[in-house]
Amino acid sequence: MRALSHHVVITSVVSAIVVVSAVLPAVASAKLSELGALADGARGSCPDACQALTRTTGYQAKVGPDRDLYQAPANGRIVAWTVALGKPGPKQTAFFEERYGGTAQAAVVVLDPGAKLLRTVKAKAPLQKLTDFFGQTAQFPLARAMRIRKGQFVGLTVPTWAPTLQIGLGSDTSWRSSRAQAGCLDVTTQFALLGGRTAATFRCLYRTARLTYSATFIPDAKRNPQR
Repeated sequence: MRALSHHVVITSVVSAIVVVSAVLPAVASAKLSELGALADGARGSCPDACQALTRTTGYQAKVGPDRDLYQAPANGRIVAWTVALGKPGPKQTAFFEERYGGTAQAAVVVLDPGAKLLRTVKAKAPLQKLTDFFGQTAQFPLARAMRIRKGQFVGLTVPTWAPTLQIGLGSDTSWRSSRAQAGCLDVTTQFALLGGRTAATFRCLYRTARLTYSATFIPDAKRNPQR
């Protein structure tokens, strides 16, 4: 698979200052890591065999033998997120925009795990319009870091559509969505966790595909033992 040729960091002077100031206190004893780090060349499937994620919230359940790639290993914060986008052509873009509510958008969310695959939104990043970054890997620093606790998931919310679906992978790779269990193949109804809808049961499992996003995580600083 051809590797992506661009990596874009989307920021501004103000947001960069805020992000840096939020991270600095933990730098001395904590290390940045990427939850769900993407392999070189990973991206949404478009324009070939073009499929998109539509009107849902999802998270990656498994990539090969790894089941916890998108779960926080400790209490900490999400300070940025990254998405590797496919590059749909003009006709493909028009098709998705007409059927799924307009411009491609997405945001990362923090999901608290509950019994029987119940997931509840605890924090959500601002929605980002994606059209200008098709065919690229774009990173979005957060002006306000999102709190995440050990064991919570980082998911991807897409209220319209997004070319963030890598297909044709092994059967040991799978993701889950917030779609109703009776509507796992319903890609038009709005199932994304938005507004007042903050919880869903993630029983719909999709194999041989990956959502091409990741999140930059920094754990809480460890306090010195009392002397």
